[in-house]
Amino acid sequence: MDSASDVLAAAKPWFKILLAVGMVGIGILHFARPKPFIRIVPTWLPNPRALVLVSGFFEIAGGVGLLLPFTQRLAAWGLIVLYVAVFPANVHMAVHRISLDPKRPIPPYLLWLRLPFQLLFIAWAWWFV
Repeated sequence: MDSASDVLAAAKPWFKILLAVGMVGIGILHFARPKPFIRIVPTWLPNPRALVLVSGFFEIAGGVGLLLPFTQRLAAWGLIVLYVAVFPANVHMAVHRISLDPKRPIPPYLLWLRLPFQLLFIAWAWWFV
């Protein structure tokens, strides 16, 4: 029987693809539908649209970079920095009860529960450093 570490090692490439595809997908959404993301940028930050587009660019670059062996480490570090950088937007979203779609509000407890997931994403990216 395989040990847990053997199973994780075998699954690692699939987790890398999943993270990469997820990041590219969410990055594309930053360009295709920026308004929901603009809504969650803290009011104290300048030029929310530009920040959304810049973060979308780095999400796409990080996702693609994870898939290339010679950029994987740099991309993983970049994603870690990105997850830390966007955390204020997630906090702003929770504090002000902002949903990405105002027609479909997210319950406040879910907005708060999603904050620790940033640590999960940081750990996920760290796996590829």
